[in-house]
Amino acid sequence: MTNAGTTVTADHPTPAVRLPRRRGIELTLIVVAVLLSVYGYCAVGLARHGTIPPGAAGYGAGLGVLALLAHCAVRLRAPYADPLLLPIGVLLNGLGLVLIYRLDLETPGDRAAPTQLVWSTLGVALFIVVVLALRDHRVLQRYAYVSVAAALALLTLPVFFPAVNGARVWIRIAGFSIQPGEFAKVLLAIFFAAYLAANRNALAYTGRRVWRLTLPTGRVLGPIVAIWLLSVGVLILERDLGTSLLFFGLFVTLLYVATGRTGWIAVGLLLAALGAVAVGRLEPHVHSRVLDWLHPFASIDAGQGPNQLAQSLFAFAAGGMLGTGLGLGHSVLIGFAAKSDFILATAGEELGLSGLSAIFILYGLLVERGYRAGLALRDPFGRLLAIGLASIVALQVFVIAGGVTGLIPLTGMAMPFLAQGGSSVVTNWAIVALLIRVSDSARRPYDIEVAA
Repeated sequence: MTNAGTTVTADHPTPAVRLPRRRGIELTLIVVAVLLSVYGYCAVGLARHGTIPPGAAGYGAGLGVLALLAHCAVRLRAPYADPLLLPIGVLLNGLGLVLIYRLDLETPGDRAAPTQLVWSTLGVALFIVVVLALRDHRVLQRYAYVSVAAALALLTLPVFFPAVNGARVWIRIAGFSIQPGEFAKVLLAIFFAAYLAANRNALAYTGRRVWRLTLPTGRVLGPIVAIWLLSVGVLILERDLGTSLLFFGLFVTLLYVATGRTGWIAVGLLLAALGAVAVGRLEPHVHSRVLDWLHPFASIDAGQGPNQLAQSLFAFAAGGMLGTGLGLGHSVLIGFAAKSDFILATAGEELGLSGLSAIFILYGLLVERGYRAGLALRDPFGRLLAIGLASIVALQVFVIAGGVTGLIPLTGMAMPFLAQGGSSVVTNWAIVALLIRVSDSARRPYDIEVAA
């Protein structure tokens, strides 16, 4: 069509904005993470024996192959996923193996690093399976009640096994031990996200107003509260109050995100405080931990030597700003929990406040990227699932770091990726895989998502 000698052509549709996939950046960061882990492994050997450990090449090759396989799975099935999630997981897992190996040198009769490497391999294998098999995170919403049934069954199993260190959280069969509660937390996050996504309007806008809080009807809120109370009740019977606190925090966080009502946070904090006071007074195992928290140096004053918390505080003090150096600390004096509950004390002593801050920044980035993926999603279930999974990591880090540094009483949980614990490392890799899947959906162009 012409007008005054000017040719006018029909407008072409504007092409969709395509975010860069950034898989090359992810691969580069993975290489850096593997190299840092190998450097830490070599530094421990040089500090302890003056030579590079003979297994350094094998350790680096094994960790590198696992990371490369995970990267290939992400490149194939989740090309738009966040490029920081997988490298952070690789670096934290690699650093955990280094710290456990360092503590193994002080305890020749209790070698945990080879076993932890096997569990890490299983965790990465599960990561690959989830990324390849789960094409859409919304499929999980169909299995909400199957997830909660499996979670309650897993939480109940340890009741029938002997207690370990005062808590019934382990299943020990033929020399192998599994902590079912680690897997149950992911299943409960799926159930909470699915149920709250389906009933978010009823939870937010219906019910009776009590003081300044609108309480939903019992028909809507009753099932989820009943399941939460049942899971927490089982955990109290097992004396695993760390996981109980984690479930409570997850429940309140997702309820607030689903309804947008700040009153739920106030109610949650009040109930948590009342429950903590009651259990701290009535349960002897928990009461002793509260006393250790209030008076960490009481055993020294009584001439019995420092307890675990006191040794942990001494380790942090000895580390200072830059640390004593990998392999040159004395956090093994903490005792049997040095490789699990108190492994953060080894990091604080040998890497110092600077290294410890870097570790916390890695956890903070992992949580922040999970929150970002959730907020960018269009579907309520995916948003709640991503925020719930990221909150699990955030709550664990706060509870463990707070207990080891004397901020709150000890709870006996495992630091994600760092601490010795097969069930924990496998579950954390599953969490990263689900966040990878969710972030891929959040960053994928709309036209490609519709076509898929």
